[in-house]
Amino acid sequence: MASFGSALWSSVGKKVITGLTGLALIGFVLVHLIGNLTLFIGPHAFNGYAHFLETAVHGGLIYAFEIFIFIVFVFHMVSAITVAWTDKRKGRDTGYKYAKNAGGKSRKSFSSVTMIYTGAVLIFFVIAHIYLFKFNGGNPHEEDAEGVKNLYKVVVTVFKGPGFTIFTVVAMTLLGFHLRHGFWSAFQSLGWANDRYLPVLEKIALVFAVLLAIGFIVIPIFLYLSGDPSAAQALPGGH
Repeated sequence: MASFGSALWSSVGKKVITGLTGLALIGFVLVHLIGNLTLFIGPHAFNGYAHFLETAVHGGLIYAFEIFIFIVFVFHMVSAITVAWTDKRKGRDTGYKYAKNAGGKSRKSFSSVTMIYTGAVLIFFVIAHIYLFKFNGGNPHEEDAEGVKNLYKVVVTVFKGPGFTIFTVVAMTLLGFHLRHGFWSAFQSLGWANDRYLPVLEKIALVFAVLLAIGFIVIPIFLYLSGDPSAAQALPGGH
């Protein structure tokens, strides 16, 4: 009998890992977008939201969540890359000549054949995103007398530069392509879909991917055009 580890890292096991971690990351991306939408309300709302996350359960909640997401992200990345570059290429000597839908559960498309490439760009984007926003590019964060960080100023300052703004728009467009395939294929990998439900899941995935991509794209564009880096610290009564 195969060990649990070998079964987990089998071809089927890796697809299950990719599906489960993919759904977890989709949930994170959705919640992250909802939180980021407070930028449209203004600095008080966004900084208050960020301060709540950083101080909940005496700061322990954010660290536990970050560790969890990091583990999920690593497992998703490693399992997805292994499936794409090892298992599939062992099963055939040459790749597909044409990227088209083969019918049934294949659902081959531009989004599916570029998953490894869009994923690579997104990995680089996440690293840059964390460095620029969470660590403020290596600089100390401005804080008011109550210890509330002015993260709104950090975000707006970054997006006032056209370089990262353009990169974000491109990366979020690629995120849309990534989610279009990843959303429904996660259900398929977990055995929660069949030929009857796949067309419905594909349509839901398309709508979901477009809405999320648009949501993330309008934020940097809005801040580039109208964001104010000198906005006051963001909590009522803040300094």
